[in-house]
Amino acid sequence: MLQEKEQPNFSRFFCTFSRHWKSVTGKKPDDCVGLRGMGCAGSRDEKKETSKKIRKPKAWKHSEAITRAQLMQMREEFWDTAPHYGGRKEIWDALRAAAEADLSLAQAIVDSAGVIVQNPDLTICYDERGAKYELPKYVLSDPTNLIRDS
Repeated sequence: MLQEKEQPNFSRFFCTFSRHWKSVTGKKPDDCVGLRGMGCAGSRDEKKETSKKIRKPKAWKHSEAITRAQLMQMREEFWDTAPHYGGRKEIWDALRAAAEADLSLAQAIVDSAGVIVQNPDLTICYDERGAKYELPKYVLSDPTNLIRDS
């Protein structure tokens, strides 16, 4: 008599993945919410977590005093090249829009784009697929030693 082939137990894999993802990003993956019927204990009673509230980066100083024009050039070069290092263009675009907006609008942009904020100053973020996005402070705020135009 032939026995029916046993189906693999995916719930153990998803629970392990969920715990690993949470330890790396501080958030549960959205996919785990759909695993309620698969025995994933971590997904049963936990309410959907809210994203971290973003804040301005701490004051920082560039290695040498720079002008606003130099700072703008550095920012343009970063945003032009950033997507070539990985991640999705839509997320890079959302991060740029958030970096250039006031805090309340920036929060709305990151939340609606599904960006997972690791550091509240936006220097380290992830997308829903786990891709990492690192933003230098010079795209997020002005240095303390910025040369003001007269």
